[in-house]
Amino acid sequence: MDFTELPDLAAARLGGRAVLANDEFFAPRANLLKPGRGIFIPGKFTARGKWMDGWETRRRRTPGHDWCVVKLGLRGRLRGVDVDTNHFIGNFPESCSIDACDVPAGATATALRRARWTPLLSLRPLRGGSRNLFPLEAAQAFTHVRLNIYPDGGVARLRVHGEVEVDWRRASGKLLDLAAIGYGGVVLAVSDEHFGAKENLLMPGRAPNMGDGWETRRRRGPGHDWAIVKLGSSGRLERIEVDTNHFKGNYPESCQIEACLAPGATRNAIIDGEVAWSEVLPQTRLNQHKRHFFSKLAARGPFSHLRLNIFPDGGVSRMRVHGRAVAP
Repeated sequence: MDFTELPDLAAARLGGRAVLANDEFFAPRANLLKPGRGIFIPGKFTARGKWMDGWETRRRRTPGHDWCVVKLGLRGRLRGVDVDTNHFIGNFPESCSIDACDVPAGATATALRRARWTPLLSLRPLRGGSRNLFPLEAAQAFTHVRLNIYPDGGVARLRVHGEVEVDWRRASGKLLDLAAIGYGGVVLAVSDEHFGAKENLLMPGRAPNMGDGWETRRRRGPGHDWAIVKLGSSGRLERIEVDTNHFKGNYPESCQIEACLAPGATRNAIIDGEVAWSEVLPQTRLNQHKRHFFSKLAARGPFSHLRLNIFPDGGVSRMRVHGRAVAP
């Protein structure tokens, strides 16, 4: 699985924050974690120079390099970073490196400066105006990353993709949303995501607008659209929610939900149908702009994956899979 398919653990919407930087003269560090790739507005300036949608330091005139510390919204094992220099062309850093640390919640700035930082990415060259993708292999979970840029310059966005670390012993017996990002849920694949990204399905809270859901293009041929979700833990299902919040003229006519128990199966095996799917919810009509709750399920598992089939196409803002985790 490509690491960019995993959740961005640093996303601001998940609680990620840029907490420290040695310099942010031209543009603030908080921009690093904003959604999107950043925009460019010709002719827009501030009292310090050109307005830039990213983190940008002053031109360094002394030895050393600049850095920014990011607190991850979700602690996890890091699998890759995207250092995006979008719109930074004559002012991007020459290279970067990444360090990480694992500290208790509420760590102060002093504690972070004194923390034991583990190098995860050695010095790598950067390209301007580009997504710079670097895979990582972290054996342990981390709470913070430090982006080092050499010697100075601007970065539009930083994405830190990884697998959420969950202490399932503390969650034993509790009714949880097993598909939630915070519990390690991942949308493995979808048939289409032309208008809305698949990861929106599992995000916390209700969608603030139609753009914060999963939406497919208008289907002009036979068939239907689908999304496959890997639960954070195999579990027995009690209730499923399908929310069409904000989708009014473009919600699916109906949906069906299937599930399987294949915790060790590869992504390709799941997508290619090399597992046995059981119907959990028969094809059921949906309404616009509404939370639909389904507790009369045809099968309850335990299951490790769910497939949401929508007919024929359209948008769904969120899916919740409430159940109780079971031992693998």
